[in-house]
Amino acid sequence: MPPSPSKPKSRARIAAYLGGHRGETLAAWFLRLKLYRVVERRCKTPVGEIDLIATRFGTTVFVEVKARSKAAVEAEALQAVNRSRITRAAQYWLARHPGKAQTNLRFDVIFLAPGRWPRHVINAFDAS
Repeated sequence: MPPSPSKPKSRARIAAYLGGHRGETLAAWFLRLKLYRVVERRCKTPVGEIDLIATRFGTTVFVEVKARSKAAVEAEALQAVNRSRITRAAQYWLARHPGKAQTNLRFDVIFLAPGRWPRHVINAFDAS
């Protein structure tokens, strides 16, 4: 049986995808300026995706990047973070990198809005 043709992507969907890439690139540079070492970007696992994985001073940090058109909706964006998906993906990644499992772990969120500095929420949520 031949593969089914994929549906054409809408312009809005393509723009959102490219905007996500731009946001993650900006967040990675922001972390580098704060002396983090970005280990992996767009880490895809069978159970979910992690936007950025970084280390700093022996702590492994799993970062979710949220880009919004207005800074006022950050609280809403934080509620939209799928904590269980990120936690499961982090557990999967740690199983593949057992040396990092013994380090301190943290889950951060970086908010991006036009005309504003990125806002880094350290330890935004607990993995439990």
